[in-house]
Amino acid sequence: MKRSRIGYGFIALAAASALALSGCSSSGGSSDGGSNDGAAIISTNGSEPQNPLIATNTNEVGGGKILDLIFAGLVYYDADGAAHNDIATSIESDDATNYTIKIRDDATFSDGTPVKAENFVKAWNYGADAKNAQLNSYFFEDIEGFSYEENVAELPGLKVVDDTTFTVKLNKAASDFPQRLGYSAFYPLPDSAFDDMKAQGETPVVNGPYKLAGDDAWQHDEQIELVTNEDYNGPRVPKNDGVTIKFYATQDASYSDLLGGNVDVVDQIPETQLANFQDDLGDRAVNQPAAVFQSFTIPENLEHFSGEEGKLRRQAISMAINREQITDKIFDGTRTPASDFTSPVIDGWSDSLKGADVLEYNADEAKKLWAEADAIAPWSGTLEIAYNADGGHQAWADATTNSIASTLGIDAAGKAYPKFDVLREEITNRTIKTAFRTGWQADYPGLYNFLGPLYATNASSNDGDYSNPEFDKLLQEGSVDTDPASANKKYQEAQEILLEDLPAFPLWYQNVNGGYGENVDNVEFGWNSVPLYYEITKN
Repeated sequence: MKRSRIGYGFIALAAASALALSGCSSSGGSSDGGSNDGAAIISTNGSEPQNPLIATNTNEVGGGKILDLIFAGLVYYDADGAAHNDIATSIESDDATNYTIKIRDDATFSDGTPVKAENFVKAWNYGADAKNAQLNSYFFEDIEGFSYEENVAELPGLKVVDDTTFTVKLNKAASDFPQRLGYSAFYPLPDSAFDDMKAQGETPVVNGPYKLAGDDAWQHDEQIELVTNEDYNGPRVPKNDGVTIKFYATQDASYSDLLGGNVDVVDQIPETQLANFQDDLGDRAVNQPAAVFQSFTIPENLEHFSGEEGKLRRQAISMAINREQITDKIFDGTRTPASDFTSPVIDGWSDSLKGADVLEYNADEAKKLWAEADAIAPWSGTLEIAYNADGGHQAWADATTNSIASTLGIDAAGKAYPKFDVLREEITNRTIKTAFRTGWQADYPGLYNFLGPLYATNASSNDGDYSNPEFDKLLQEGSVDTDPASANKKYQEAQEILLEDLPAFPLWYQNVNGGYGENVDNVEFGWNSVPLYYEITKN
């Protein structure tokens, strides 16, 4: 079946119609292309995962990059974001509410046990059960029986039919449900995980193209060593012998290692090198659009940022940021000022939303709105934006707060945290008392994924605890709409509410800026900015 870039933007509702992915199953991959002699290990940059390697509890890129290499889900996304079967052989529905999912009978975990339908169902039940407090529980919200408050050990909407078949009943129609299934939250878990989830998180039993090199492969705060998984027989067969992900403290360090031949591929270039990295690397430099969005968030519970005063201050701050100047001066044209909350590479994106002028620099209007907020309650204190210093964010954080401070006449500054996981811990625990850097690297290529997980009430990545019933209503209407154009229109209307409330401050769309060394070939970066590591070959 022919697919657009976003894969499943449609569903045939005729009786017994098969939703996309049926007929696209792999019957097992060939192992040619990889030397498998241990010599062709690809090295790359990364960051220490915030949590153990449990897919339902990982919602950040450090852990996500690893999970996508060591697990295989029902589907996977190619470089353009189109979805293809991996473990699934078909995903069918005739009403966008009841789905029948069939899987291959020849997939196994790295401990030799078969991948069965129940391994998906048990993993999803674990992720959805409130007592397990999983960060990605939100992704199971649409399955019948899900609850945020009550412990539900087994969702009634999930049923195992046999070893290779299970059914999913949703509590409302969701035409893009199959499109979501390539995201890591929907990966299976082996039987052994439920005997010792702690061990599974540290040295996971896996079913993907790669596995951990041994019990001590994860050297915390240093690196993780992955080798090819000989038991994987799906479509993403590695053409190398493994991937070592090094956890760098700074992007400058990873870039220096790239130039020095000590790392093969990096997917981030430090701000200090953006002006010259393409000259340094030549045709080995990468600068291409990706589904990555940069923002910062001011939590609803911070003083001065709720109610009418908060709305005025948020709009004033947004208009006080000179995005065009920052992207030109700091990023040397490798970023584009944002005009919405999603990404131009996603089908349905629009640059003409009502209210988008709040994202344009307007010093006079910003001062006016700030004064109106002061009339409600006088401003006090310093506006700080927290960021992780290991991610190369200081320059733009300083430029952004300088723009705000000089326009509004207030004190504003960046606040550095040494590491990403340290910052995320405070954000997740709601102990942070400042604004903080946020962003989104899409889980799957659809507008909903930029909106639902971040801004829907109680959503897993709604770090600012935003809640607006009208936004939630439009989001739900879009999710059940089986016409892609009509659904995208609902998502655009939902964004217009976000432009009024500004739970987060869209800054810019991010190109993936990276590069690779002279000893590797077939390097391709995907729609979500991550290299397709399994395709890379090494001389």
